[in-house]
Amino acid sequence: MGVVEIDGSSLTIEDAVAISRGIMQVQLSNEARDNMRRSKSAVDSIIESNEVVYGINTGFGAMSSVTVGKDELEDLQKNLIRSHACGVGKNMEPEQVLLMMLFRANSLSKGVSGTRPEVVDLMISMINLRIAPVVPRIGSLGASGDLAPLSHMALSMIGEGECSVYSESGWGNSPSLEALENIGLKPLVLEAKEGLSLINGTSQMCAYLALSVLNLESLVMAADFAVACSLESIRGLHAPFDKRIHQVRPHIGQNISAARIRELLANSSIAKVPTSRVQDAYCFRCSPQVHGPVIDMIENTRKMLEIEINSATDNPLVFVNGDDVEIVSGGNFHGQNLGLASDILAMACHELGSISERRINKIMDPKLTGFGAFLANKEGLESGLMIVHYVAAALTSELHLLSNPTTTYNVPVSLDKEDHVSMGATGTYRTLKSTKLLSQVLANELICASEAIDRISESPGDGVRKIHYWVRNYVNPMDSDRAMTSDCEKISALLINGDHSSIFR
Repeated sequence: MGVVEIDGSSLTIEDAVAISRGIMQVQLSNEARDNMRRSKSAVDSIIESNEVVYGINTGFGAMSSVTVGKDELEDLQKNLIRSHACGVGKNMEPEQVLLMMLFRANSLSKGVSGTRPEVVDLMISMINLRIAPVVPRIGSLGASGDLAPLSHMALSMIGEGECSVYSESGWGNSPSLEALENIGLKPLVLEAKEGLSLINGTSQMCAYLALSVLNLESLVMAADFAVACSLESIRGLHAPFDKRIHQVRPHIGQNISAARIRELLANSSIAKVPTSRVQDAYCFRCSPQVHGPVIDMIENTRKMLEIEINSATDNPLVFVNGDDVEIVSGGNFHGQNLGLASDILAMACHELGSISERRINKIMDPKLTGFGAFLANKEGLESGLMIVHYVAAALTSELHLLSNPTTTYNVPVSLDKEDHVSMGATGTYRTLKSTKLLSQVLANELICASEAIDRISESPGDGVRKIHYWVRNYVNPMDSDRAMTSDCEKISALLINGDHSSIFR
């Protein structure tokens, strides 16, 4: 099993997800350990000097003007975690919690949070041994950090609350103290600022957005696959994918999408059949112009997210330069960047799903395919894939609902001290959900296109032929009406897991 070192600067999205899934392990770099010690020493020197500094010896939020004595600093941190661990709703999945925990550990390892290396050591041990705190999903406003979710994480680290522990039989819950002691780990006794550093960050948002980005990178490729298959299924025109068209509008994503579709259609015998059709509908003809911006948005989000997961996002931050120490308050915990990106990607999911549903509609039309309505073998007696299209339409409605922005809604909190929040936690979770719905629309399209291709005597493009073969490995042709749920869900799961990317390896 490979090992990834974290240092607050070099963690990748792929490595992070692999660690959360138990494929790789993680350790703290020696340089990060030294930086963390210097930062913690600076906090200790502040305490000894009796200087009043927010987050170290004061209350929090609207109570930041209240000074707390030295003998109460441990209680201050413990009370912070207990009081903030009040999330509700369905629990996060254990691997999502481990991903969130890893992002938090990496942020702290940057060495500007005033936290001991021992704090990150415990987090790393829990991640590697697959002990995930039980974390209710709802509670973060996407500003001031993901306070409630991260407090539940920290609660387990101090031996309270519950953990999910992985074993050969799967995930099972147990009290946190028991889960830690069973593998020889001791719960933390939090020192000054450490509780605040654990919960004052964008880690839940990062976890949801990282998974969304990986899902969408897979699905936007699947969307191009679906275009090529659906175009062949209606004997559509290849001209809109001509390289020259896209070179004179040189957006990167548009050209990637067009090139991919063009390659999949190469050597098509279907395209050689004479047709009186002059143009196809926009859902075919303009697909690179719709898919392309999504490719660009995903790439921009990835770049932003890679910066975010390697950033210090708590407050205040501890800057040490030789003997000089400065504690500076700011707002790196604000998740507006993540929230806005999640809103854009949720809209992108809707657009990919919406245009896919329109292509399915065309495949159902006998005027375009020359086959029975809804590809039924016996029209009237059978309904064929009629309701597979209906389901795609219903999914598109769900995607439309979820495409509404979350960042445009603000609820001031903490007696108006925290008067503008991003709602990024709501947004990023919503986007992850949208990617799963999108995978189901695209799965339905591929199934419908494959059914139509079965009935065409000419050979489709080389790439389409391979995709069709891939679909047929999992879904049998429609000899007669049958329940399609398991088929649709099977292809959906394969798409979101990126299995289709292996077709051309």
